[in-house]
Amino acid sequence: MDYKKFLYEQKKRDKALKSKATKVIIKEIRFGPQTDDHDYEFKKKHAEKFLREGAKLKAFVFFKGRSIIFKEQGQILLLRLAQDLEELGKVEQMPRLEGKRMTMFIAPKK
Repeated sequence: MDYKKFLYEQKKRDKALKSKATKVIIKEIRFGPQTDDHDYEFKKKHAEKFLREGAKLKAFVFFKGRSIIFKEQGQILLLRLAQDLEELGKVEQMPRLEGKRMTMFIAPKK
């Protein structure tokens, strides 16, 4: 077999495999530590839509300035979101503080 033909066949196989691979889409939702009920419900509705479409959800609470003292409120907010979205998705990563952000990942159920 010719080497050029071998390279051509290999590129063709690689391209076919790449086209069949699924791309993971990550959607983000941002909260503040003292997010109000109406804002929470509005963002929860968007989160439900993202999970129904099959995208992963990255929910995070952003602490500005001295609001870092409300870490517990941020964690409660994210756990409440996880509980509300329980039937649509499962928690991949529990809330974790990274600098000024507390992040949590939710993957859609199949």
